[in-house]
Amino acid sequence: MITVHHLNNSRSQRILWLLEELGLPYEIKRYQRDPKTNLAPPELKAINPLGKSPVIEDGPHVLIESGAIVDYLIRRHGNGNLQPDPASATYDEYVQWLHFAEGSAILPLMLNLYVGRLGDAGAPLLPRINSELDNYLGYLNNALGLTPYLVGEELSGADIQMSFIGEFAKAQGKTGPYPHLAAWVERFQARPAYKKAISRGGEYAFAK
Repeated sequence: MITVHHLNNSRSQRILWLLEELGLPYEIKRYQRDPKTNLAPPELKAINPLGKSPVIEDGPHVLIESGAIVDYLIRRHGNGNLQPDPASATYDEYVQWLHFAEGSAILPLMLNLYVGRLGDAGAPLLPRINSELDNYLGYLNNALGLTPYLVGEELSGADIQMSFIGEFAKAQGKTGPYPHLAAWVERFQARPAYKKAISRGGEYAFAK
């Protein structure tokens, strides 16, 4: 049985969604953020020394990075679903999206969040941050203008891994200029497996 160490309002929600799309049995060990600091509880460090989520346990295997978890679950348990043929050029594009989520796209969104908390002190940084947001969100929007999902007509692990980027951008009010991105978020959030993962996972502000 796969165990997901799940923190509310976190990236681990997309792992629950992936498991629902694959139809795999799993159990959830829940952790709640501190209501004042919004930080994960120290108990998470017992399974991940970094104290972060998601974490999965699958027999002897413990994985802590969401991109690696998405790749692992699809390779080990997907039976060819949710990814292109590894021999195809589309597969290379798929892998690129898996890395793009946390390697590139998340940074300006996180900077926008933290710098925004500085008020006037952070104002000089905002033009640069907004420029990078336009760069990355525009790139994503253009890709989604070609096909409904990131690597074609059907959902893949790339969409699940990238979903937090779209949801985070929407939560920051940044999707207005990017209609293809906004439509993609609505499209995947309407999927039955996504809704089931929300019902199992509990509080998740980014689904609103």
